[in-house]
Amino acid sequence: MAVHNYDVVVIGTGPAGESAAINAAKHGRRVAVVEKQPMVGGNCTHWGTIPSKALRHQVKQILSFNTNRMFRDIGEPRWFSFPKVMERSRVTIDQQVAMRTNFYARNRIDLYGGVARFKDAHTLVVRGEGESLEELVAGKVIIATGSRPYRPADIDFRHPRIYCSDTILSLSHTPRTLIIFGAGVIGCEYASIFSGLGVKVDLINNRGSLLSFLDDEISDALSYHLRKHGVLIRHNEEYERVEGDESGVTVYLKSGKRLRADAFLWANGRTGNTDELGLETIGLEANGRGQLQVDDHYRTAIPHIYAAGDVIGWPSLASAAYDQGLNACDELLDRDYRYVSDVPTGIYTIPEISSFGRNERELTEARVPYEVAQAFFKDTARAQITGDTVGMLKILFDQDTLEIYGIHCFGDQASEIVHIGQAIMQQEGAANTLQYFVSTTFNYPTMAEAYRVAAQNGLNRVF
Repeated sequence: MAVHNYDVVVIGTGPAGESAAINAAKHGRRVAVVEKQPMVGGNCTHWGTIPSKALRHQVKQILSFNTNRMFRDIGEPRWFSFPKVMERSRVTIDQQVAMRTNFYARNRIDLYGGVARFKDAHTLVVRGEGESLEELVAGKVIIATGSRPYRPADIDFRHPRIYCSDTILSLSHTPRTLIIFGAGVIGCEYASIFSGLGVKVDLINNRGSLLSFLDDEISDALSYHLRKHGVLIRHNEEYERVEGDESGVTVYLKSGKRLRADAFLWANGRTGNTDELGLETIGLEANGRGQLQVDDHYRTAIPHIYAAGDVIGWPSLASAAYDQGLNACDELLDRDYRYVSDVPTGIYTIPEISSFGRNERELTEARVPYEVAQAFFKDTARAQITGDTVGMLKILFDQDTLEIYGIHCFGDQASEIVHIGQAIMQQEGAANTLQYFVSTTFNYPTMAEAYRVAAQNGLNRVF
């Protein structure tokens, strides 16, 4: 067995692993990364963020074509199958893999394919194809193995009509009806995608409202537009059993309801990928969700072993994972670092959602007086030009100081628009104020102009 020595070994090539490895390499460390999949990119590139957002983009284009009167001169509305849309989305995945593979080569990072397992606290054994073994000895280790869909044992995921959020990408047909269990971010995004393809969707939610961490008004807007596109939302439901047969799937709910559809998608929870690491060998233990606990330096209970990304849990976002990996590496390099805590929410439903800061419910519960500034996209020239008039920008601010407490956006380009408000909120002291938006000239027509409209609306409420 060949033995190799490194300053840093990173397990996983998703956003957290990639940023950690490249950061260490750029600061002169000898670095290796281990990836169990045939290609780099991790779950984010192959099963999560990239394929689902690429799918969503293709579906949004189809919806635009089918609802724009101008295109009727070209032809009638078109129907596209799920496999056809997925085929186009794979182009983006291939581009991402090629780009990220080049990152490792350009930074002279050694890439090992296979499953990494701890032999001791400084040694990893990598088992590759053909049972080949490589032994990596590292001064520091960063675990960035990501997560996978939680799959309850009482559901038969081997059945050809029962899917999780990973296997749904290999769907070889377009079902007429689909049941999605789990109305979190993943469930809502796939409900948007499939309903956009004309599939009748039952979205089963085991809570009382959609995405309860959102501002209530935004959550209500999402519910309305999902229903508008034909999604039937069922709140406060739990499954009793799921049975698949040759022609479809039957879901029995604890409330007594019985639902029938062509296919079933489980989208309720994720599990950290720690079960193959041999953590017991080094005395580390994952929690019941397979996640590792870290301190605010991203260190596990073993000081030279770090963890970042979905494998540590909240917020389980690719954006946060990238920064967590980067900052975990900065800390082990004895450089300045930050613990990632302020993260914008980006949800790629149709229309999309993004927010930063506190919502109305949180401010009310904390007894913080606030006022609301609003701009509706239907009143902005850019939205009228593009036809994407659904949505709004909402700013929560202090009635006296005009300090901004939260930015909430629903509609086209929401995940881009929110960053302007985020930038102002990150300024210290008096620089974080609603006044900025009325004292700054915005390009016209733009979606960002909604900040000026909202700010003026808010100031009219307090002055």
